[in-house]
Amino acid sequence: MAEETKKMAEETTPEVVVSDVTVMETPQPEPEKLRESPEKPAAPVTGESKVEGDKDEKDLVAESTSFKEESNKVEELPNPEQKALAEFKQLIQEALNTHEFTSPPPPPSPLAAKEKEEEKNAAPAEAPEAEPFTEVTSEPVAEAAPKTVEVELVKKEEKVTPPETKVTPVTAPETPSEPEKVEAAEEIKETIVEVPAAVAVAAAEEEPPATDEAEEPKTECTPPPPEEVSIWGISLLADERSDVILLKFLRARDFKVKEAFTMLKSVVTWRKEFKIDELLDEKELGQGLEKVVYNHGLDKEGHPVCYNAFGEFQNKELYQNTFADKEKLTKFLRWRIQFMEKSIRNLDFSPDGICTFVQVIDLKNSPGLFFFKKELRQATNRALQLLQDNYPEFVAKQVFINVPWWYPAYYRMINAIFTTRTKSKFVFAGPSRSAETLFKYITPEQVPVQYGGLSKEGEQEFTIAEPATEDIIKPASKHTIEFPVTEKCTLVWEARVTGWDVSYGAEFVPTAEGGYTIIIEKSRKVGANEKVISNTYKAGEPGKVVITFDNQSSKKKKLVYRSKNKPSD
Repeated sequence: MAEETKKMAEETTPEVVVSDVTVMETPQPEPEKLRESPEKPAAPVTGESKVEGDKDEKDLVAESTSFKEESNKVEELPNPEQKALAEFKQLIQEALNTHEFTSPPPPPSPLAAKEKEEEKNAAPAEAPEAEPFTEVTSEPVAEAAPKTVEVELVKKEEKVTPPETKVTPVTAPETPSEPEKVEAAEEIKETIVEVPAAVAVAAAEEEPPATDEAEEPKTECTPPPPEEVSIWGISLLADERSDVILLKFLRARDFKVKEAFTMLKSVVTWRKEFKIDELLDEKELGQGLEKVVYNHGLDKEGHPVCYNAFGEFQNKELYQNTFADKEKLTKFLRWRIQFMEKSIRNLDFSPDGICTFVQVIDLKNSPGLFFFKKELRQATNRALQLLQDNYPEFVAKQVFINVPWWYPAYYRMINAIFTTRTKSKFVFAGPSRSAETLFKYITPEQVPVQYGGLSKEGEQEFTIAEPATEDIIKPASKHTIEFPVTEKCTLVWEARVTGWDVSYGAEFVPTAEGGYTIIIEKSRKVGANEKVISNTYKAGEPGKVVITFDNQSSKKKKLVYRSKNKPSD
């Protein structure tokens, strides 16, 4: 029998043979379930799926030219978007009136519900019996009671007696059998009246009269005022600044009003649970992480630029202090949210203001960190998820620089976290094009020196208000720059070549005929470790300073420089 059962099971179960190993095929999901499955992660937004480094310039550079930051002026919005905003505000006002943003009251206990149901069932029996019960002992009621009960008995008899006998008990009340009917009626009256009377007395002692209950809502119950809800320091429905915030939620949900409203309620709830107000004043968060995430300068459109340098976690001590246990990981996430909240407080939420950031993600010196460092990968994914869910439309552009060869695979893993709108803002650049890519969005004088710009810490001869000039050094050629010099002045200059691997020299050429050329700096090879070339020359006569760059490589080089004349002492 067992052999027959086994044989039947083998005949009814499909098999799949893989490499000479027989495995039982698992039931396949139905087509409808397959259609409901999450979207398959896609490859990076354009560009190549592989980074070859500096060999043949096949860097992963992806840019979406279709995305453009929209206006926050309500009058400039298309009619459908204006209508969606008005509907969104109406939903919010109704929610504020009914206190939907606060926690709902706890449900009633089962005991209270049971008592309420018993009272409801007992209420109809009390009303008809209350009036006859008051005069039970008096004789007039005893005489009248048989008549009322007699009529009830006659009504009951109507269902079983013929039609011709209907009127007989009423017209002849003095028949010899009447006393027996009266006695029976009194017994019935006692059984009907006495039990509800006890219930009525108990209810009258425990509960106030019905008239008092009806008067209470009129005098004491008044509708509560609308609740006040603020987010990022701005009250909902306050003014045009709150319109800017509401547009962020609408755009994050493609102007689907109900979905945007659900997201807003979720964000308000999360902020209460995460205790954002307390988090802003929390101290001793982010110690040692100043170089991991920091704000530096503005882009060409005035957006604050936030840099994220994950390569700093190669420092083992910093890594252990940040991700060694669950408590430290939670502290890191709270610091990251605190940093975001403080940065948002510096934004201008007016319709003409700047209310988004440019994010720069530096992946230099981070090979394997995301794949082999479990704690960092978990922390990064959780931080990304928190920012994605609770900070809609705060990124104007997200630039990934120094992208290593392995990053496309990691991007596919986290691709499902981002919406299509968010991914349209992504830009990817390999090591050899990172500085050039940054210069598309940020002026060189605002880019830190470690990323190919001219901005450095400490005392500087130049400020961000003094712009730099961008130029290209062609492959296998010399490139010269001339700085005019007035009489008795000091010339100050600084220059930067992306990737370096060039030779550099400087000399002064006087304007007067027969003057001697003065070598300021001999031609020398500039290595990759040298960040910015800066020098000064005190001239005693008119002329010019000539700087020469000799590029013997087969690749073009990006050059940025600036200069100014200072009066001599």
